[in-house]
Amino acid sequence: MGGVVEITREGGLAVVTLMRPEKKKAWTLEMFDGLSAACAELAGDDRLRAVILTGAGRCFSAGLDFSVFGEFAARLEEIRAEMMRASDNGANRFQQPVTGWQDLGVPVIAAIEGVCFGAGLQLALAADFRLASPDARFSVMEGKWGLVPDMGISRSLPRLVRADQAKDLLMRARIVEAQEALDIGLITRIAADPMAAARDLAGELMQRSPDALRAAKCLVAEGWQGNLALEARLQADLIGSANQIEAVMANMQGRKPNFR
Repeated sequence: MGGVVEITREGGLAVVTLMRPEKKKAWTLEMFDGLSAACAELAGDDRLRAVILTGAGRCFSAGLDFSVFGEFAARLEEIRAEMMRASDNGANRFQQPVTGWQDLGVPVIAAIEGVCFGAGLQLALAADFRLASPDARFSVMEGKWGLVPDMGISRSLPRLVRADQAKDLLMRARIVEAQEALDIGLITRIAADPMAAARDLAGELMQRSPDALRAAKCLVAEGWQGNLALEARLQADLIGSANQIEAVMANMQGRKPNFR
């Protein structure tokens, strides 16, 4: 596939790698669309049995590229309209790169090293399993910028952590070390070599009936439904507002914010 997202086929296993290692896999709009395209391509492959999501180099993803803020600011009303425009599966353009992996009918495993922030964390949360290195770090970073996470997190986070823990992550935007992430249920387990552990897990799962795996994934998903429309509406209201802009400027200028 090439570009910012690469797919490597190994029989029934697909390894999907976020590129841009020099930028710590920060998401541009091209990354959003590349992940959506990768998922759509794999969804049409009858030979597919498992997927591993990873980042090139020793970093999963640092989250949104700062350039995206500028692109959004230049056409704010258009972006708000895109947020409110859902596809047939209920996801908008910015949710589809994440929710597509939740909807994929095969096990998806995230192999995580280094930072896993913002959009990167929401992508990892969309996986069925998260295997992280001991030095991995996690953050729901959107709150730092006066926003809410809006990429399918209402589907994923409530299944993993308590409500108060979710609020702590969303409201404080703090960085969580691997051991705490394991303790609160944010990740599946810590592995010295996450990619090797992911390959081992994928190999084991590929020995099971694909029909049973698909049914098991559906069983869990149908029992814990999120609200993508609410995510989109809340974010559309926040983005470009006075307090959201002040949050960005205060962080970039290294000063205390002056909210209205």
